[in-house]
Amino acid sequence: MNHLIDGFFKFKKEIFPVKCRLFRDLAHSQSPHTLFITCADSRIVPNLITQSDPGALFVCRNVGNQVPPFGCASSGGVASSIEYAVQVLDVEHVVVCGHTNCGAMNAILHPEKLAALPDTATWLEHAGAARSVVLENYKGLPEEVQLHLLTEENIIAQIGNLKTYPSVATRLAAGKLQLHGWLYHIPSGDVVTYNAEKGLFSPVGKEAGNATPGRRIPSSLEVVA
Repeated sequence: MNHLIDGFFKFKKEIFPVKCRLFRDLAHSQSPHTLFITCADSRIVPNLITQSDPGALFVCRNVGNQVPPFGCASSGGVASSIEYAVQVLDVEHVVVCGHTNCGAMNAILHPEKLAALPDTATWLEHAGAARSVVLENYKGLPEEVQLHLLTEENIIAQIGNLKTYPSVATRLAAGKLQLHGWLYHIPSGDVVTYNAEKGLFSPVGKEAGNATPGRRIPSSLEVVA
């Protein structure tokens, strides 16, 4: 706790004065351009990875960066985050960001690890489609490769779930919203993004457009070492 308190005093003394005008403006309203849905993993820091100022990202975090389908009883607050970001804040982009070496993805491959975590097991059922894709189409591959493919397929599946929300579907049809699937590689700091046209994950760039569920070969394991 002392570390957190020391960090706060450093923020108040060194960071806040530099951005005091920004914080004064944010005191009255916010207008983020992006809803950033990512894992609760402590190694993933959206504003650090994207070098975004406060007020730029509306962040929704949960175990395994899940997006329950619209109307699902176990939405866990994700639905309200989507609703508020899209309908009230009028964000222009939604990013679903997974990451390498994700404990949630590992648990999805090995459900027995969740025996003592019933709430987590129920929550991760939203990744069931991604699990089926990997187990049925990539049998015999090393576990490390299956885990990585599951991480990718999970991102694609959650983007598909996003499209079940009427507010998202409406804005997509009107060209007012873009959906993006990102995979953050922790060891290298790289980000690859799902490209629906090419059907694969490739290094993130300004040309990255809407992400759409579909087949993506090769895996980004072959793109980012």
